[in-house]
Amino acid sequence: MEKKRCLFCDQIVPIGREDGYDLYTGCYCSPDGSYGLHRDSYDPYSVLSYQIKHLMFPVISAYIRELTDCGETVRLTIDDLEGIRNSPRVPVTIEDKGIRLLQFFYRHSGGPDEAVVLQQLPKSYNLTYSPNLQELIYIIEKLKEERLLERMGSSFKLTAQGWKTAEESLGGKRLKPCFVLLPEDAETRHQWTEKVLPVIEQCGYEPRTSEKIPREKEADYNLRMITDSKLLIADLGAQGPEVFLAGGYALGRNIPVIWTARRDGDETTASPSEKIRPFVWETAEELASILKQRLTSEVFLGKVLGAAIREDGFFHVPSGNGDRNFSSFSASNTS
Repeated sequence: MEKKRCLFCDQIVPIGREDGYDLYTGCYCSPDGSYGLHRDSYDPYSVLSYQIKHLMFPVISAYIRELTDCGETVRLTIDDLEGIRNSPRVPVTIEDKGIRLLQFFYRHSGGPDEAVVLQQLPKSYNLTYSPNLQELIYIIEKLKEERLLERMGSSFKLTAQGWKTAEESLGGKRLKPCFVLLPEDAETRHQWTEKVLPVIEQCGYEPRTSEKIPREKEADYNLRMITDSKLLIADLGAQGPEVFLAGGYALGRNIPVIWTARRDGDETTASPSEKIRPFVWETAEELASILKQRLTSEVFLGKVLGAAIREDGFFHVPSGNGDRNFSSFSASNTS
């Protein structure tokens, strides 16, 4: 298996290939997953000045780790450098960096006082977007002094107050898992990651995205992810018949499904059934706005389910863009 050095954490790891991207698996940027860097961007990143590398590579590593830890797909090119530098997702103050660490332990534990073992602590300062280990240790000690975090060696626990603080920072409640079946092309997936998934998170869901895996394993992987989810968002540009299998499986388990389809000029991804009436979108910004409106609507939250239920056991909510744009999802579970 081919190996390559990750530019952002300096670890040599196995790589795969996908649509012009090298996929780095298991490096410190994504210990439990992978991220992609376009092959044409490796050299432009590697020849950046020392000052830019020293400033930005720890931030990029942290950006990758946070997104992949939240289940998001990360595909980078050299054009993303300025976007990450100016991204509102990147914390600046010590207080905000401490919150990111609390959120990490919140995602990985079931409640207060539940231990989370942090492997490779000396290489984990990207959890707080810190430039070095010293700042991470300072943040940990600060959180301990504030009685938000307890530490014993490599084992960490959120206190009751730490749990509450993390929860409030995420909008006052624990994010519900949401599985997102994305289109296959890398550019569209990148647009979803940058513009759409953060909005889904703002609406109280933790988006977990479909990954590129062998075709024969796709169905089993998707069904396993759906089983643990509270919502499925499926774009009709995703993996062929598997997307419809996934939607039917979710509906059979009373998991809400929101369908989307991209319009390219006068062409829209076709739906094989009149019961699948997707929200049609042209830009990622438009789709983000549509999903935000739907996920925060009274109808989706179940306040007017009775008026929307039909004989087929589903309710169909107009998107406000005409009869061709509908979202279909199960009526019996919208939490």
